[in-house]
Amino acid sequence: MKKTAAILMTMVFMMSILTPGFAEEGKAQKAPLPKQEEKAKYTIPGSVMNITKDNTYPNPTEDLPFLQPSELTKSLIETSKVKIENPDLIRMMNETTINSTPFAIGYRAIVYLGEWPLNYESTETSPNWEFQKINTNYYDNRGGNAIYQIHYVQEQQKVVKGGLTAKIKNAEDVQKMMLLKAAQKTGLPLAFETIVGAGTKKDHIYNIQPKRLGYLYAYAPAINEKGKVTYGEVYLMLKGNKKFIVVKNVVSQGIGAWIPLQDHVSFGFVASERPR
Repeated sequence: MKKTAAILMTMVFMMSILTPGFAEEGKAQKAPLPKQEEKAKYTIPGSVMNITKDNTYPNPTEDLPFLQPSELTKSLIETSKVKIENPDLIRMMNETTINSTPFAIGYRAIVYLGEWPLNYESTETSPNWEFQKINTNYYDNRGGNAIYQIHYVQEQQKVVKGGLTAKIKNAEDVQKMMLLKAAQKTGLPLAFETIVGAGTKKDHIYNIQPKRLGYLYAYAPAINEKGKVTYGEVYLMLKGNKKFIVVKNVVSQGIGAWIPLQDHVSFGFVASERPR
């Protein structure tokens, strides 16, 4: 009996090693929630306020460079071995008309469409809620006996510009693709330039205690976008009744960009005994 019990115990032990989760049978395994974590990463914190209605400078809405390909363009893009997402290239292809004929046997043509940035692949998208300081409201209450209240008032008009972190060919096309990818990932109102007008105000109150100096800092938030852009020479091939795209001399290059949030300001309040 002792020998049988020992054999059974050995078998149970081996099963607990070979079978994942055997020792914790019945316990639910927690699945990771990458999508929820990614969404939370871009949630605007309480210190960041929307100033769209308060801004004395009306920023134009940034139209995202999304363009729906025509049926011909879509069929051509599907023949390419390299992904094509550049909206300007798609626009040019949308304006192309190719008439087929039943007597096209032996017909052959090669049309060079130029060298283009074809697509952008995002690898990292990170918010910086204090990207650039744009204003400081200050009051010295060291000689006061009561709480003094201040609120945000933009003293001078401030232009906040983003841009690519390195020189690159066809920079404007690359910026459009990066803006589109970053906006899709974050769901935030992004633009490569935003302006905060002088006299822009927010009614939120910050209290400065007696014997203190109060500093209310305002910052323009931005998204840091990093990834890879792919270039290639694009050819339209016509062979009989067949039409297809060939991409040659494909190269990829890493690139980054800062893209400000439009009409948003991040605030930081500090009360100290000594000047900062």
